[in-house]
Order: sequence, then structure tokens, then C-alpha cells
Amino acid sequence: MPEAQTKRSHPILGSVAVVSAMTAISRVLGLVREIAMGYLFGTSPLKSAFDMAFTTPNLFRRLFGEGALSNAFVPVFNDTLLTEGKDEAWRLTSRVLIALTGLLSVITGLGILATYPLARILPEGSRWLLPLPMLRIMLPYALLICLAGTISGVLNSLGKFAVSSLTPSILNLFWLGALIPLILFPNLCGNSENQLLFLCFAILLAGLAQILFQLPTLHRQGFRFAFLGKGIFRDARIRRILALMGPAAIGMGVIQINVCLDKLLAYWADTAAPAALEYAERITYLPLGMFATAFMTVLLPTFSRQASSGAFSEMRETLERAIRQLGLIMTPCSLALLVLAPAVIQAIYAFKGGRFDADSITLSARALAAYAPGLLIFSLQKVFQPAFYGMQDVMTPLKVSLACLALNVTLNITSIILLPVGWKHCGIAGSTVLTSLVNSACLFILLRRKSCSPRLGRMLPSLIKSLIGASVMALAAWIAWRTGCRLAGERMADKPVQLTVLGATVIVGIAVYACLMLIISRQDLLDAIQDLKRSRKGKRAARSER
Repeated sequence: MPEAQTKRSHPILGSVAVVSAMTAISRVLGLVREIAMGYLFGTSPLKSAFDMAFTTPNLFRRLFGEGALSNAFVPVFNDTLLTEGKDEAWRLTSRVLIALTGLLSVITGLGILATYPLARILPEGSRWLLPLPMLRIMLPYALLICLAGTISGVLNSLGKFAVSSLTPSILNLFWLGALIPLILFPNLCGNSENQLLFLCFAILLAGLAQILFQLPTLHRQGFRFAFLGKGIFRDARIRRILALMGPAAIGMGVIQINVCLDKLLAYWADTAAPAALEYAERITYLPLGMFATAFMTVLLPTFSRQASSGAFSEMRETLERAIRQLGLIMTPCSLALLVLAPAVIQAIYAFKGGRFDADSITLSARALAAYAPGLLIFSLQKVFQPAFYGMQDVMTPLKVSLACLALNVTLNITSIILLPVGWKHCGIAGSTVLTSLVNSACLFILLRRKSCSPRLGRMLPSLIKSLIGASVMALAAWIAWRTGCRLAGERMADKPVQLTVLGATVIVGIAVYACLMLIISRQDLLDAIQDLKRSRKGKRAARSER
């Protein structure tokens, strides 16, 4: 890469490193919480019902808190900040928070009321009755988490990524705080159903805590809440956000409808399936959240600033650099989880005395192997979408998402019909991966019509090298695992031995991949290191100026 070009490239990996570190804390805590959930509830129908109930507030979180609203609000907030100053940006923030509170309060209230006639309609003993009591408690969490997500969007726009990225950890801390006494005192709350209702209240409190955690940082940036409800919809910026948010909400809604349909169809196919998918997703989301979601968090405000200032060449270079670096990171993660799925599931979730039994291991490992190839695909989608949203183009992702919805539903139903019992949920996971592949491919093709279109020749060689290195790494990791199992023999039944062998396997895989990439893709590694160094120098300079 020419020197001039390198200087113009945005050192995204430095900001991503901050977000990744904070997100890693949340993801690790999330994995620990799922380990505890697996110990207490395994893949029981009640655990699947809980996962079903939690899907609804999660839908609102991803749609409003960090989805359509964020993608519509952040570009307009950045425009206001650049052209009108902080005071007007704070006025806009107050009005958005007021409007969001009013809208979601109505939706939440109606949702709670709707569960009562639904409970009377469903036949006695129906599996669909199980999620309803949990849903009534957790629906208000949707309002709280969406407000927290909007505040996070403001902090991200101001470059305060650490606090907003650490905020999701609060949910996991409250969740674990409720699980620990349930594990220590098995008779607490009586039965499993009451224990899960206890968890629902802990989740509700976590939503409030996530708002309170971010407010001091927002206050230090100069924000003062002002009740500006009068004439709120006469504000041209609010109308602009709504105009952007409408198509984006439908587009993000389509994605989240896919998620809900996956869970509904899985629950219909097998009462253990949603729980198995959740355990597999939690492991998948660990690298995905640490890196892909971190990239998306950093890229949206970055693309918004570059598009607002007309710096489309910089935007293209940022996009290409992000794709190369994601390929370098996510390809080995994807192939490692594919070949080591049973080992990972057993080592992480299965404990003596818990309810995560052999069937739970088998079902969850199959789901993890099905999700694993999607790591890189999901990551690319999280890079392409912010590029469109940064240019305030919400219609293109919407159209692509609508087309992919039909594909996902078709593949899901086909999988449930054709696959045998115990494998149906794998078809659902695989359908998600295939649909995301089609979505990413369409976004890439359509992005090439824009002035910031990424150049395939600048990315494909790096991605191929990453795939070659990851393939050799996966083979080496599989051989290391099998060798460790043979050497350990009967001692593999002990958890410390399982974790030791798995840890040694991971070290072997990392060493093999790093050595290969130093040989065949040295420049990509140097670019990544350069980004980190430039980010650290920038932070030191900023601190010295203060």
C-alpha cells in the first residue's frame, strides 16, 4: 500500500481493539452465565421456553436500541454535531429519548396485555404456555435496553467506545448474581419455573442499571436532559430520523423476524432445540461480538463522518481494510469451531451433577458446527451494512433483507421436514448461515455501484491466504486434540484434564496459524500492527494536549 494511501486510511483496528476488549468482558460473562444456565436447566423445555421469552425484548433491543434507531440516529446526530454544534446535538438527543420512551411504553403495555387472552386461547398443557409468564416480566426490559442502546449510540459518536461497549456486561453481572444463589441453594424458589421467573426480575433490574451506568459519562460530555416534547415532530431532524428509521426498522425487523422464526420453528420441531441453539450461539457470539460487532460499532460513526465530509476514497479504504482484517481474525475462528465443536461444548458446558447431559452435548455440538462457517459471513454483513447506513441509504439493505427473509423461511421449513429428529435444529442454524451469505453477497455487489465501492483485487488475495492458513491450522488443531485425548485416556472424564487438553489444542492452533501467516501474509499482519500503533500514538497525543 502506498504511503499516502496508508495515511488516509482510518486506523480502525485501534478503536476496534478498545471495543473488542470491553465486548470480550461481556461475552465471557455471557458464556459463564450460559454455563450456569446449562448446569441448572440443561436443554429442558423450560430452558427453551425462557429463551423464547427473552427473544422478544432482544428483538426490540436490536431493532430500536442498537438497530434501526441507532443506524438512523447516529448519522443525523453526527451531522448536527458538525454543522450546528453540541447544544443542538443535545437537544436532538433529548427529543429522541422522549419519543422512544413514549412509543415503547405503549408497545410494551399492549404486549403485556396481549399475553392474557393468548393464555386463554391456548389449550391446557400446550408448550406455548410456558414462555408467557416470563414474557410478562421481561417485556419492560425492552424499553430500558432501548434507551440504554440510544445513549450508547451517542457515546460512540463522541468516540467514547469503552463505556458503551462495557454496558452489556451489566446484564450478565445481574444475571450471574441471580444464578449463583440458585446454584448454591438448589431449593431456593422451589422449582425450576420459579427459578426462571426470579431470573426474569433480575434481567429487568439490569436494564435500568445499564442506563444509569452510562449517564455519568454522557453528563461529562455536556449532556443535560431537557423536556422538549412540545413540537417534537416539527423538528426537521426528528422527521429525518423517522424517514431513515422506517425502512431501516423494516430491514432490521426482517433480520430479527428471522431470528424469532428460527426460535419458533425450533421450538415447534423439538422442545430441546431452542436451548441447544442458544448454547451454540453463545460460543459463536464470543468471537463474533469481540470482533465483528466491535467493527460495526466503530465503522458506523466512522462511515457517517466520512460520508458527511465527502471523503469517499477514505471510506473505501476503511472498508477494504476492515474486510481484510476481519478475514485475518474470523477465518481461523470459524474453522476451529467447526472441527472442535464436540470438544468445545463438552469442555465448557458439561459438569458432574448438572443437567447438561450427553444428549445436550450432542444437540449443542451439532448446532455449533452448523453455525461455525457463518462466523466470517456474519462478520462481512456487519461491515457492509454500516457502509450503506453511513451514507444514509437504508433502502438497499431493506430490499436485500426482504428478499432473504423468504429464502430463510423456505430453508427452515425444508430442513424441519426433511431432516431427522436431532438434526432439525442444525438445518435451522445452517439456513441462517446460507441466508447471511446471500445477504452479504448482494450487499457487496450493490455497494460496488457506490463511490466507495470496495475493490475485490485489494481484498481477495488476503482472504484466500487467511483461508489457507486457517485450513492448515484446523487440521493441526484436530490432530492435537485427538492426540491429547489418546494420551489422557480415561482421565478425559475429569474437567481439569478436558480444559488442559483443549487449551493446549488452542495454543497449537494459534502457533501454527501465526507462523503460516507470517510466511504467506506478512503485510496484513503488519497493517494490523500499524493500526494499533497509530491508535495508541493518537491517544497519547490527545492526553498530552489535555
